[in-house]
Amino acid sequence: MRRTSVELPGFSHANPIPAASRIGPFLFSGVLTGRDPETSEMPAALDVQCANVFRHVRALMSAAGGSTDDIVKMTFWLADYRDRAALNDEWTTLFTDPSSRPARQAMAAQLDGGSLIQCDLVAVLDRSH
Repeated sequence: MRRTSVELPGFSHANPIPAASRIGPFLFSGVLTGRDPETSEMPAALDVQCANVFRHVRALMSAAGGSTDDIVKMTFWLADYRDRAALNDEWTTLFTDPSSRPARQAMAAQLDGGSLIQCDLVAVLDRSH
């Protein structure tokens, strides 16, 4: 099989799609939200949603057989485009070395279901996994 779906425990989409898909070393995620992985509830606060998004990112990279060091690009959609403090806090906590951070794009979006932030990512994994 050339393409492999990557499922993420504690995270699922309402539609029949995986959390990510992999072909060879290339991993592309679907949208990751700030939904709590244990309760499936969407927290009201942006900082809590951001923390959950980054929890999903770490879990996804582990489930795919890689690490956050394999991420080359992340795209974020924000309900309040200019409110990036919580995003930047999580970003610099995960990617501590300014000389080794993925590319990042943040865009304004009209999100539903109480979501204040969503992201997707592209990663290049070791071919042996």
